[in-house]
Amino acid sequence: MMVGKQSTSPTRPDLALADVALYPKMKIRLKPCCFDTIAEIQKLEAPGVKIMSGDLVGVWDVALSDGVHRIEFEHGTTTGKRVIHVDGKEVLRRDWMFKLVGKETFYVGSADTKATINIDAVSGFAYEYTLEINGKSLKKYMENRSKVTSTWLLNLDGVDCRVVLEKDTMDIWCNGQKMETAGEFVDDGTETHFTLGDHDCCIKAVSSGRRRDGIIHTLLVDGNEMAESNE
Repeated sequence: MMVGKQSTSPTRPDLALADVALYPKMKIRLKPCCFDTIAEIQKLEAPGVKIMSGDLVGVWDVALSDGVHRIEFEHGTTTGKRVIHVDGKEVLRRDWMFKLVGKETFYVGSADTKATINIDAVSGFAYEYTLEINGKSLKKYMENRSKVTSTWLLNLDGVDCRVVLEKDTMDIWCNGQKMETAGEFVDDGTETHFTLGDHDCCIKAVSSGRRRDGIIHTLLVDGNEMAESNE
């Protein structure tokens, strides 16, 4: 879960400071302070954290089966303005809101996955922004997703490919496209075949023999096993 916090400069009311944690466990807090130039603010930047001016208060990268989607949230604490962009495209805008706290719901990806941004007051003019996916915090959603999907990152013929298997449906996605597949039973489990360009691909599903580990899924490209990625 990513938390953003915004405050305003006493000498520059038009200059809003926001911190964005790009990783679930990273949380940064900025106390109200005095800066006269954006250059002074940028000196505080740390690896993985971007301090921004303006109304942009939250950025999240959400991995779904059809791709990794970037969600950006703008919140104007003077006008109450709320703007949401998904992959650079504006999906929601409210220019005037008398209530500064609350929530906004929208949809992400080709499967219209439900997403909600919660706006909560912390103290004074400070706010926290949290993202929920399908009713779960982003952290819990990603933990659950790792159990029901497998992901492989490949480079085939100079093209980066992100292959995702949805274990419950056995649907396979590559770079946002749902693949045509053919499944068959074999002696030690099942094989699901598909092609990527001129490459023959197969996901083998075999029992681990242990209840805790369940079914093991392996991607083969032209007969070679590919390493699974931990997104």
